[in-house]
Amino acid sequence: MRDSLRKKAIEVCDKKIAQKGDGVGLSFYAFFANKNDDPELLMEAATWWIQTHALDHFEKAMKVRAMIEEGT
Repeated sequence: MRDSLRKKAIEVCDKKIAQKGDGVGLSFYAFFANKNDDPELLMEAATWWIQTHALDHFEKAMKVRAMIEEGT
């Protein structure tokens, strides 16, 4: 996962956790605007989420943030 996506994903996770608490879930779509203006980056996130880690559609933001910070 490229650094810019990693940074954005951590920011989104932190924001969601701050707003809704430790149990909040999210999908990789949360890392993007409601328009597909960067399909390559979207596919990179989808590949990391679905193929690399076989995550469910919604996962706990704390789990995702920890995985990203660990570099997995």
